[in-house]
Amino acid sequence: MKLAVLAALFGSAAAFAPAQTGKATTALNAFESELGAQAPLGFFDPLGLLDDADQERFDRLRYVEIKHGRIAQLAFLGNIITRAGVHLPGNIDYAGDSFDSFPNGWAAISGPDAIPGAGLAQIVAFIGALELGVMKDVTGEAEFVGDFRNGALDFGWDSFDEETKLSKRAIELNNGRAAMMGILGLMVHEQLGGELPIVGQM
Repeated sequence: MKLAVLAALFGSAAAFAPAQTGKATTALNAFESELGAQAPLGFFDPLGLLDDADQERFDRLRYVEIKHGRIAQLAFLGNIITRAGVHLPGNIDYAGDSFDSFPNGWAAISGPDAIPGAGLAQIVAFIGALELGVMKDVTGEAEFVGDFRNGALDFGWDSFDEETKLSKRAIELNNGRAAMMGILGLMVHEQLGGELPIVGQM
């Protein structure tokens, strides 16, 4: 028993020892200066998705990361707002069911009190239409991967200098990464039940 405790103690202490760093591969060096490779992790690719990847593969993965980050930010904020009791006014259907009569979070999609299947189908169809026709670089004017302004929306972007643009893009990446972890945490806690600070009863 004492030997097992001692082994566990040494094993946990080894986790805080400085990592042995070897020479990085050429493929990793190609992307370690890209936007998003920032402190404290630097370039982080634990699954090796960019091993022997070219710029096109990197751009595709960055596009997916930005898209999922934006969706997760909307999902996290929507989850927090509806749990705070803020709902759209009026009815969600002709039967007279109000928006606030449906549960919050995952229970709104799946469960005994979930929105009707036709409503869910409309949501999926709307998201599909956005994905296929709106949320992409239609005009070919994008400055970077994930730029969907299409020459119409600007919000002052062109007035920023290059350093500010890079900073804002890095902030969006970090917020998206945090939101992906945040909505995952909310979904897990919803299944576990209990109560969370700010969010309340799950």
